[in-house]
Amino acid sequence: MPNEILLCEIKDQVAYLTVNRPEVRNAMNNALVGEFERTIGAIESDKDVRVVIITGAGDKAFMSGADIKELAERDIVLGREHTRQRQELYDRIENLNVPVIAAINGYAIGAGLELALACTFRIASENARFAASEVKLGIIPGGGGTQRLARTVGRTKAMEMVLLGDTIDAQEAYRVGLANKVVPVDVLMGEATSWAEKIKALPKLAVQYAKEALNRGANLGLDQGLAHESYLFALACSTEDKREGVAAFLEKRQPKFVGR
Repeated sequence: MPNEILLCEIKDQVAYLTVNRPEVRNAMNNALVGEFERTIGAIESDKDVRVVIITGAGDKAFMSGADIKELAERDIVLGREHTRQRQELYDRIENLNVPVIAAINGYAIGAGLELALACTFRIASENARFAASEVKLGIIPGGGGTQRLARTVGRTKAMEMVLLGDTIDAQEAYRVGLANKVVPVDVLMGEATSWAEKIKALPKLAVQYAKEALNRGANLGLDQGLAHESYLFALACSTEDKREGVAAFLEKRQPKFVGR
């Protein structure tokens, strides 16, 4: 059957993923998790994709949270199973070998906030709203929200958002470092595509290694992080693009990167 709940279009080396459940504000359910896993797997094996952009269908929500009907059925066994599955999916998105841009076009609540946090960049429309509101349902974030939120905005702000469950607007998200940029609704996808074009102009492996160094370093001690950074720097030095980048700089011309 054709996939209808997660649309994927690859255009000019950019994979555009659209969560397509606007009737429930793009809520995350088990079927959508499965489609994300399948689609991310395909992107991982597609060597031509340089950037991924994720957004939500409609003008109300990026992703409003988990599907409440499925949540009602979760017991201790399903709670553990489903959260681990989502954590593994978000880990794959976070550590994808190309940058992932969240184009946040409305509510990013609960599971939607967790999805956005797994992305490399978060560009928010002016009507975007963010919340880790699980506590109001008698639960806690289970898809990485307690961990990635604290690493992104700091422990103090994360405590406020998770324990109170209150919603913050796009400007507050930008102020605390949750959003990279806030733009008008009608230019959101254009801005996300502009960022993708900037990334595409850069050497592919350098971008990949830099992303890996930042992601891995966040979970390592300083000495381990520095050692891993040094390894990736040395690896970058072995690439054709490093030789081309240095030569172009010295020769005062535009580089022609080849992704090797």
